[in-house]
Amino acid sequence: MTARVDTLLLSDLHLPAAPSPLRQRLRALLAGSARSASAVYILGDLFEYWIGDDVGVEVYAEEIAALKALTAAGVPVLLQHGNRDFLLGQTFTHATGTRLLPDPAVVTLGTRSTLLSHGDRWCIDDVGYQRFRRFARNPLAQAVFLRLPVSLRERVAGGLRTESGQQKQRKASAIMDVNTECVAAAFDAHSVTRIIHGHTHRPMTHAVQLAAGAGERIVLPDWRPGDCRVLWVTADGTARFAEADR
Repeated sequence: MTARVDTLLLSDLHLPAAPSPLRQRLRALLAGSARSASAVYILGDLFEYWIGDDVGVEVYAEEIAALKALTAAGVPVLLQHGNRDFLLGQTFTHATGTRLLPDPAVVTLGTRSTLLSHGDRWCIDDVGYQRFRRFARNPLAQAVFLRLPVSLRERVAGGLRTESGQQKQRKASAIMDVNTECVAAAFDAHSVTRIIHGHTHRPMTHAVQLAAGAGERIVLPDWRPGDCRVLWVTADGTARFAEADR
């Protein structure tokens, strides 16, 4: 058996509850090239919204089964919460065999120590969003929400998505990107030369000048019909974007 050496990273798939080509692409990826990965990291927003494990594991039963098959095959799958699926919990991880990863988290990819994050924590210029983020990540607020009837949770989630879309149209584009000073502080605080994150839907590799030398910040692509890309990191630390399996 060929040794698994390359690492697969993806984020911001925003899988809808309804049948979708995006869901098909994920299942193809999990049953295909992901089987050759040394590990798979999903850096948030795997789902368009997640109103609780009690609902999500049924709605996304096929994806749950595909994740379980991958982890049962010996490929570790580690996830971070995003701003759409921060209610992923223990029922989900038990059903899939996956593991929740703190945000941010330092891991070794190939030969390089790398900081992984969903990325929304660094979008501090979007003051309104950060206010919502603090509320949504509050354990008490989450506990109250999860006690609501499913129909009410669905209405709340739908209202939040609508409001989010409207606000994006009104906000300046730069406000919704990461703050460069926050990112620089993260490089220093975690003593890394590479950061990989999602959230902003602005895929690119940015060269960063650090006190210790050259660094890089890689922004993962969001998934859209006809454009579903992932990031592979090889054993020597080289990172490259590639199309997900069809």
